[in-house]
Amino acid sequence: MKFLPDRFVLLMVLAVILALIFPQIGVADGPLKLGMVTDFGIALVFFLHGANLDKQKLITGLKNWRVHLLIQTTTFVVFPILGLLLFFTLNKVLPEFLLLGFFFVAALPSTVSSSVAMTALAKGNVPVAVFNATLSGLLGMVITPALMSIVTATGESNFSVLDAMLDIAITLLLPFILGQLARPFIKSFLTKYKSIITKIDRTVILLIVFSSFAESTAGGVWSQFSVGQFAITIGLVLVFLGLAFSYTIFASKRLGLPLEDESASVFCGSTKSLANGAPIAQILFAGNPNMGLIMLPLMLYHQLQLMACAVMAQRYARKASVLEAEA
Repeated sequence: MKFLPDRFVLLMVLAVILALIFPQIGVADGPLKLGMVTDFGIALVFFLHGANLDKQKLITGLKNWRVHLLIQTTTFVVFPILGLLLFFTLNKVLPEFLLLGFFFVAALPSTVSSSVAMTALAKGNVPVAVFNATLSGLLGMVITPALMSIVTATGESNFSVLDAMLDIAITLLLPFILGQLARPFIKSFLTKYKSIITKIDRTVILLIVFSSFAESTAGGVWSQFSVGQFAITIGLVLVFLGLAFSYTIFASKRLGLPLEDESASVFCGSTKSLANGAPIAQILFAGNPNMGLIMLPLMLYHQLQLMACAVMAQRYARKASVLEAEA
């Protein structure tokens, strides 16, 4: 298996480099007006996500409450506890906004497409993965800003969890609902041009990354960030990911879950969504010059989780094949 970065990762790196070189172009009120462009793009992305959601797949995955409980508590309880420990124990080692970025990763919902794709590759329980990935994304619109209020209250006195939830409801949830309502009318179009959602999704993420790092560069944030701190950041991301895998595997075995449910739990419980995280960050930290620093742990986690999950999915698939042969 090769671990060469895909085109999206390379484009994300390019967006960061361009933001470091030409920060004035990427700021929210710059010549490209990326503030307005990304706001519109985010609304469009969630409209398409809503339109693409098949309710029947959710209904199919409703059973097996133990798996659902494990995945959602891992995402919104275990991860945030780890994030809080990190935030309050390393405040003298790493910049405050970088630690805020780590807690932001901990507070985010699971991925949708990646967790389902990895579960399918692992020959796991795909309906369970679809149900939990979708539920996690919807819960994250409320739970993520509520969790962020725990730590932002220590550093940003102007943060209001109710205002954040309202902004997310208007910017993310409303387009999602409208998309679901429009699904009967545009389902055939989306089926025919399925790749359009991924392309729009990734374009919006790239614009948010470019804008975030441009704002941080223009604000002089990176001059305060050392190579040693960057190395520590990568190390902590790996620790985060390792703990997430270890916990979900251990808990799955303790619950006596079959292999197909275990793989769904691992891939839904350990992954964090860049697709949801970038838009939520754009809302929660709008105008914050430290956005690039806040986004950095999520960008690193995103790439490392894909590499690790690809390896684990193959291992689960081999185990599943052995069990099928023995049955």
